[in-house]
Amino acid sequence: MPSTRPASQPEPASPETRPSGPYWDAVYQRRGASGVSWFQSEPQTSVDLIRAHATPHTPIIDAGAGAGSLTGQLAAAGFTDLTAIDISATALQAARQRLAGHPAASRIRWIHADLLTWQPDRRYGLWHDRAVFHFLTEPASRTAYLATLHTALQPGGTVILATFAPDGPTHCSGLPVARYAPTGLARALGPGFSATGTKSEQHTTPDGTIQPFTWITATPTGQS
Repeated sequence: MPSTRPASQPEPASPETRPSGPYWDAVYQRRGASGVSWFQSEPQTSVDLIRAHATPHTPIIDAGAGAGSLTGQLAAAGFTDLTAIDISATALQAARQRLAGHPAASRIRWIHADLLTWQPDRRYGLWHDRAVFHFLTEPASRTAYLATLHTALQPGGTVILATFAPDGPTHCSGLPVARYAPTGLARALGPGFSATGTKSEQHTTPDGTIQPFTWITATPTGQS
């Protein structure tokens, strides 16, 4: 969930090229896992929404997990079937090192892959994404993301999706972002999903900046 801080941003990516894993590796190497603006020591909104929509045995995937603590906290809380996927190998390594030796670590599967090209080998009951989708500013990227989501999510499953709100940042880590109100975010998911809830959050970055987020929950409709 990359940063909006101008002081230490990487060089802007070419508008013709979607940032690759090494781009995000450089962000994490420059700032450290707890220095990036999307860092949360307690991802409370995520945890609350997941608890409301999943049982301890629901297969859960954290899409764009980064170096975050969400899957570790869920594992420690008794959730047994967790997957963390991210495009940055550096971020995933930091997350794994944090949990090294902890019994809960065995409940987490780690996947280094690009969500837009990843081929899931199983299905999940809950898909959680905090701040990946708003980086997908091109229709083709959103289409690829939704194709992966449809493949990965079980019928009757739940999507938990968070992006910058309309009054949130316009750029993040040298990249433009899309900002969404709840209705616009639900529309962006397309007719294949029906929104079941919305929430607003004021995220405070490590340097004290406030970033407004829009959250929605949704379920598959069976339409394409």
